[in-house]
Amino acid sequence: MRNPTPVVFIHGFIGTLDIADYAFPHAMPDLLGYGEHQAAPFDTITLSGQVEHLRRFVDSHFGSKPVDLVGHSVGGAIAMLFAHTYPEYVRRVVNVEGNFTLDDAFWSASVGRMSPGEAAAMLNGFRSDPSAWINGAVTEPAPHLEGIAARWLAHQPASTLRAMGQSVVTITGSADYPGLLEQVFNRHPVYLLSGERSHKSWNVPRRAWEKCAGHQMLAGSGHLMMLDDPATFSAAIRRCLVE
Repeated sequence: MRNPTPVVFIHGFIGTLDIADYAFPHAMPDLLGYGEHQAAPFDTITLSGQVEHLRRFVDSHFGSKPVDLVGHSVGGAIAMLFAHTYPEYVRRVVNVEGNFTLDDAFWSASVGRMSPGEAAAMLNGFRSDPSAWINGAVTEPAPHLEGIAARWLAHQPASTLRAMGQSVVTITGSADYPGLLEQVFNRHPVYLLSGERSHKSWNVPRRAWEKCAGHQMLAGSGHLMMLDDPATFSAAIRRCLVE
């Protein structure tokens, strides 16, 4: 395929969005509060702040060229917000079990309500046994996942998780949020990607199913489908955006 549209992968609430063997132009930027941006001030770490952060990233890396967005979990909500705010920047969106309603924010909301000490204790507990943390979220435990889990858990401080949790509740619980999502579906092809084990717990409104450009459900996978079956996940993204 000649000159495929570059893809910006947007990670979720914790860790990164690891994509195996994606052969086309792409980028996986750290959001504010994560990775190289861990020192971002608490009050800048909001979903709206992430949209502006990504806009600056796209400007610096791709200029005026439209991009495709792939957002996982909270990253799916950020992708939809970005497409709403900057529709001219976006060609297509792949929403990977992203937050459509406040019901999808059960964990991030609970972290957002924690005190700084409680959030730090939670994250330190996960970091003390990364294998146990990740094995509870994947289909098949595997030795290599412990290293990935340790890397993901080190990717952000507890303060980032508190800030993001609070913003997720504010944005996805807003009365304006459903209408905002509707506008994105009206303007852009939006593809929905879910895991077979987590599909039923994804709170996608009926209108979103009706208006989406396509839906794939990955057999045997759950919410962390990029770890359950990396090759199948990558192939599903390519089917939405390239093939």
